[in-house]
Amino acid sequence: MNLEQARFNMIEQQIRPWDVVDAGVLSLLSIVRREDFVPLAHRALAFVDMEIPLGHGQCMLAPRVEARLLQDAALVGGESVLEIGAGSGFMAALLAHRAQRVVSLEIIPELAQMARTNLQKSGARNVEVREFDGSKGAPVESPFDVIVLSGSVAQIPKNLLQHLKVGGRLITVVGNEPVMRATVVTRTGGASFTTEQRWDTVVQRLVNFPEPSHFQF
Repeated sequence: MNLEQARFNMIEQQIRPWDVVDAGVLSLLSIVRREDFVPLAHRALAFVDMEIPLGHGQCMLAPRVEARLLQDAALVGGESVLEIGAGSGFMAALLAHRAQRVVSLEIIPELAQMARTNLQKSGARNVEVREFDGSKGAPVESPFDVIVLSGSVAQIPKNLLQHLKVGGRLITVVGNEPVMRATVVTRTGGASFTTEQRWDTVVQRLVNFPEPSHFQF
């Protein structure tokens, strides 16, 4: 398998046509070795347009979804970033290249250790992976410039919005199958926020975030 050709094809045939136009994001995807964050048993699938199993009922997001979320994060350098759902560490590695510091929370111990190992091997030194339930909030060193949820939630987690700096933004996928929407919430003041829905997708749920009741009388 020609990894560089497969990487090139992923960027040009999956990601760029999906409205990822940020040259910095496209460049990062050619530099950060996605295959190093994929379990060995699935390494041949590293550049395929699919979610890749990580074990423990979790998966890596599809490459085009990762790229679009990274583009929506709109990092310019110097930001402090919180990620919910470390998975294998790939999104944290991408964020780390464009931020000053990244804290990535992972509720599943085995995945937290996988992410730490992968990030260490990749040379990312400005990322800290913590075993923590991100649905309960954020670490004490908040507020953050950017919060990225690497998975979907049924509704915008208001408790996490309180960990944003004024001017900061939370990027997540909100809704229920068959339609979920990538959503950017920007904190415009102490108690004021703006919300923008940008694109449709379907991605795996994050663990422990609340689900609305579907009970009907």
